[in-house]
Amino acid sequence: MGTLFVRLVNINPPYCMKSLFFSALFLASAGIGYSWTVVRPPDAVEIRSGQWPISLERTTDRPGVSFSLIFRDQQVAYATVLDTLDFADVQQLRYFDQGLAALKKGTNGDIARFKEYSIARADKKYEGIWYILRDPYASTTFQQPEADRLSRAIRQW
Repeated sequence: MGTLFVRLVNINPPYCMKSLFFSALFLASAGIGYSWTVVRPPDAVEIRSGQWPISLERTTDRPGVSFSLIFRDQQVAYATVLDTLDFADVQQLRYFDQGLAALKKGTNGDIARFKEYSIARADKKYEGIWYILRDPYASTTFQQPEADRLSRAIRQW
């Protein structure tokens, strides 16, 4: 017990302060890096995979952030044609989400029309609620669980 006390008393103070300072600095920088990776939502969310994929991507440019909904055109069955619905900012993306929310509360045949695209609700007796997304050059369909995933991703951003 006496040797332990002697070792504690004989610690070199400048060395102890340097190591304490650098360890605190390292922990602080590691904490900042960890919180940045944990808090930041992903840049791409896969809504549906497989033969008819749908994904939502966020692009960070210098002037700001833009968003893209990328989907396979279901009008072309024998080739893979991907189309992109671009949103200039998060406000336009939220309008898209508001359209989905309004259609979810609506009934069969309701249509949410926007300047560059439209979303229609089509209820199927045995399959549940479907949505038809049309832009000037392409269209795709998706079900209610996929619309819910899309809304969750939009609200994260």
